[in-house]
Amino acid sequence: MDTLRDLSTPWGVISRALSAGWVKSRLDPEPVTDDLGAMAVVIDTVGGKRPRHPEKQNRPDTPLLKKPDWLRVKAPGSKGYRETEAIVKDHKLVTVCQEAACPNIGECWEKSHATMMIMGEVCTRACAFCNVTTGKPEALDADEPARVGDAVAKMGLAHVVITSVDRDDLADGGAAHFAAVVRAIRLASPTTTIEILTPDFLRKPVSAAELVIDAKPDVFNHNLETVPRLYLSIRPGARYYHSLRLLERVKERDPTQFTKSGIMVGLGETKEEIMQVMDDMRSAGIDFITIGQYLQPTRKHAAIDRFVHPDEFRALEEIARAKGFLMVSASPLTRSSHHAGEDFARLKAARLAHDAR
Repeated sequence: MDTLRDLSTPWGVISRALSAGWVKSRLDPEPVTDDLGAMAVVIDTVGGKRPRHPEKQNRPDTPLLKKPDWLRVKAPGSKGYRETEAIVKDHKLVTVCQEAACPNIGECWEKSHATMMIMGEVCTRACAFCNVTTGKPEALDADEPARVGDAVAKMGLAHVVITSVDRDDLADGGAAHFAAVVRAIRLASPTTTIEILTPDFLRKPVSAAELVIDAKPDVFNHNLETVPRLYLSIRPGARYYHSLRLLERVKERDPTQFTKSGIMVGLGETKEEIMQVMDDMRSAGIDFITIGQYLQPTRKHAAIDRFVHPDEFRALEEIARAKGFLMVSASPLTRSSHHAGEDFARLKAARLAHDAR
């Protein structure tokens, strides 16, 4: 039996098997060309106006559920919001806040907190939950790292979150560019702490992920997004155990870096499946877990199975803390970069308290 394909096998067992050499992992392919199967939807642009999600256009519409009161947020438009918007526009930056239609954009931008999305605004994946445009991306912008660094300095950010689209079209998945952005921020704003939210670097050489790790961000985040059973329908271009292995590799290469990962709920997962993901994360040494409500961008995206009540989020937070995470953020509006600066301060304090025991 191929142990790696048995989704009921706990990650801790798999990790030990890999370390001992009992099984050969396809998560760390030796040749760059090693094939892990079809996993990218690349759609060429032919000019003119095109749909944001061309691969979803022929899908039947999914039902839209009425949002409960606890998910309603204030419309953006404050002075601070407009100032952040101006800086983003002047520096020709892309933000995941806009591209992913984040419900927290008004709150975050009012505080000059913006999650910058590098390597363009077009993604080579077609995840069923994501609002980012799918297609064939443009070439990388060599000036982008400097522009990002300058923007961070002008905004006076104490903590910044950098994410990106998936770039399966690049030999290293964009790893060198990601590392260059981290270095540019360090140069332009030395006191700013840096959190990165990376792609999975699937089917790329191990050295690609190591290049980003070696850039030494303060927090290395990569989201698992959902439970293994739902990957085929929700995150078909990714591999659950590969994503776990990426996060475990961070700890192996640099134990001082904080690792972080998140999942969405409301997609049809069970409580038991969520708890298994928590166990898998802890076995991979992940410090910080985020859990938030999935919100459907359009009727062509995956349907919401249910809205999870805030009381259930509080229960999940208690379970996660009991499992040993240093930091837990679980609420309907939790997103990976929401309150990231404040959470980073708490994360550092939690590590110090843990190490002092």
